Amino acid sequence: EHEDTGLLLQPLLEGQNYGAAAADGTQCPSVSVSRNNPAKRDCLVVAVLCFGNLINFIDWFIVPGILLDIQKYFGLSDGKTGLLQTVFTLCYMLAAPIFGYLGDRYNRKIILGAGIFFWSGVTLGSSFITESHYRIFVLSRGLVGIGSASYSTIAPTIIADLFEEGKRTTVLSIFYIFIPVGSGCGYMLAAGMARSTGDWHWAFRVTPCMGGLALLLLILLVPHRIQRKTAAHRALSISGTIQRADEKPDVHRTAKTTWCQDVGSLVKNCSFVCSSLGLTAMAFVTGALGMWMPLFLYRAQAVQGIVPPCLQESCNSSNSLIFGGITIGTGILGIIAGAEAARRLRKKNNKADPLICATSMFISALCLYIALMVAQMNILSTFIFIAFGELFLSVNWAVVTDILLYVVTPRRQSTAIALQILVSHLLGDAGSPYLIGVISNAIQAKNIPSLQWSFRSMQYSFIICAFVGVFGGSFFLLTSFYIEEDRKEAQR
Repeated sequence: EHEDTGLLLQPLLEGQNYGAAAADGTQCPSVSVSRNNPAKRDCLVVAVLCFGNLINFIDWFIVPGILLDIQKYFGLSDGKTGLLQTVFTLCYMLAAPIFGYLGDRYNRKIILGAGIFFWSGVTLGSSFITESHYRIFVLSRGLVGIGSASYSTIAPTIIADLFEEGKRTTVLSIFYIFIPVGSGCGYMLAAGMARSTGDWHWAFRVTPCMGGLALLLLILLVPHRIQRKTAAHRALSISGTIQRADEKPDVHRTAKTTWCQDVGSLVKNCSFVCSSLGLTAMAFVTGALGMWMPLFLYRAQAVQGIVPPCLQESCNSSNSLIFGGITIGTGILGIIAGAEAARRLRKKNNKADPLICATSMFISALCLYIALMVAQMNILSTFIFIAFGELFLSVNWAVVTDILLYVVTPRRQSTAIALQILVSHLLGDAGSPYLIGVISNAIQAKNIPSLQWSFRSMQYSFIICAFVGVFGGSFFLLTSFYIEEDRKEAQR
């Protein structure tokens, strides 16, 4: 009997549980445990996925957490500094469709494990790069982005297969809480290691150890096979009838045809397109904030005379620590609040999800604009309005993903997530860190070099984020006009 134990198409009659019966009718112990306690099994799988998501986003934000040190070490302008995160995001988004293609067709546990191993190894290697090899350091960040793409694309689809719609939003909220938690921990870990060791390179030597633990947990606790809701649809698309487990279709021809059909269908889905554009605006703003905000806060404090210019070996990292703490706190609170608001308001209004996202984007844009305007006068007020801005941005994370999962048919979900990642990063945070840096350079070039213009150049550059936030809210508002029809279509 043909079994899918590697990168082979999973047949329709693959076991309805997370393992498959042996040829003689016996089962391995893990399958027996899974059948006896499916709730515990699902919780363990989600716990492992959440831990991996934590490490994933810690790696994302190690560089912004020690940006002053890296900028001084390699002697970089604002533009070249922003390029670090842009290269990371470009590689991430270009790899996402590839992993979406693989995740819809092949064994997801193997892909996740390979991704964790790859990005952990590259992160460790990047900690030994010297100041004369800046291009290699940029390349290493791009390779880490490729590894991260495998995780962000596939992990949410496993959760979607484990839980029905009623529980899915709650579980996705838990999963996405680790985006801001991981991001904040990235700032704090990087700043803390640089401060305690006096060498920023040590910040890149912690997460590889955590990645090794995540890989071990993935191997031990996550079943090799995970029941796919897409199996029946895929089998029918192959032959028009139910496939036997031992039949071997033309893998390459079928996958190629299905991919084209998936993309064509998704482009026609108005709710998917509009919500993805709203997410793109979110990504633009969060990418710019994540990369530059600690440096912006430092320059604002330097202009006010609160902190001295960075001349010592290890630069002042207090802003990274504070901003990391704000990111964690507002992220947890925002995601929980968003999920709870969606749960309650859906009972009264079928359009609640996109309306929640639109409202939170408009409020976040206003808070960010106010934070930029008061930065030179009152740093405490700046921190407060930044916190509110991040809070309302975080409201949307789980809600946007849940919109995708119920307006897109299950057999296209990995592909949809991959395309959403591609678009949101291509037009969002792939370019925003670099764009902010380039605009800042251009403004500084037209004025006499000074602390004042160093601050103002960043302030004026950041204003574009507030306007992009308004555009994002408008796209979510537009989503509300199509959400009911597209949801019914996906259910059919």
